[in-house]
Amino acid sequence: MVTIVEDIINLDPQMRFAAIIDQNGNIIESIMQSGKTSLESQKEEEHFCKQVSQRRQMRKQFDKSLGKVRYVHVEREKVTQMVIYTAQFTVYFTMEPEMTMENKLQIINKIKKMTSHL
Repeated sequence: MVTIVEDIINLDPQMRFAAIIDQNGNIIESIMQSGKTSLESQKEEEHFCKQVSQRRQMRKQFDKSLGKVRYVHVEREKVTQMVIYTAQFTVYFTMEPEMTMENKLQIINKIKKMTSHL
């Protein structure tokens, strides 16, 4: 899993953070882009990852009527947050908000391919 988060963070210099989260919201592996500082404390980061897991369970309730979630995209003033669900894990990653939408979509598709076996 270390290699996967390293590969994710190395996709683009504007990537900030990547994590693989289990179904209980525990961070299995994570990495911060070299030279970037975290916008959250470690405690806040862990709490956020727990919430990501809880939101996955809530979204699952609508899979039958709306279809499965392809990805989650949150655009904030200071950071772009993305979430992808695999069979067993949740992949959470952040990037600089100035990145173009086209570039963000390319990264999402690359990460989906990289993590499809998880």
